[in-house]
Order: sequence, then structure tokens, then C-alpha cells
Amino acid sequence: MFGISWTEFLVILLVAICVVPAKYWPDVMRFFARVFKYIRNIVWKVSEFSENLQERIDLEKPIDDLLENATNDMFGEPIKKTAKKKRTRKK
Repeated sequence: MFGISWTEFLVILLVAICVVPAKYWPDVMRFFARVFKYIRNIVWKVSEFSENLQERIDLEKPIDDLLENATNDMFGEPIKKTAKKKRTRKK
């Protein structure tokens, strides 16, 4: 989590509990609850956006395949590029 281990996190938490007076603990917990809720909402929005984007990609793929197949049926297979043969002059 953010490059620190769980033991370091627990030590920081214990120091914070010792430093913050008891009368401010409810305010601190409310602050952390708001931060947690804000982060959770951002994660939900990002996951919802990625799901919608994946659905759009899945819907567009069959259309691309259909257009490619229709073009190939109408005009034939695409022209394949062939390597040019080198011409040599006869002396």
C-alpha cells in the first residue's frame, strides 16, 4: 500500500493515536470516512467508465468485421504488394 508495509502503517497509526487527543478522535474518524467515501466513488466511476468503454469496443468490432467482409466481397480481396524484380541489363 503506497510503498509502505503493514507494520510501518501500524506504527504510524499508533503514533497518530498517541499524538491526537481523545476529544478529536471523532473528527479524525469523520475525516477519514469522507476520504474513504470519496475514493470509493472515484473507483466506482472509473470502473463504470471502463465497462462502458469495453461495451462500445465490443459493439464496434462486429461492425468493422462486417465492413471488411462487405468490401472484400464487393471489390475482391485486397491487392497484395509483391516485391519488384530487379531488372538487369544485358551487355
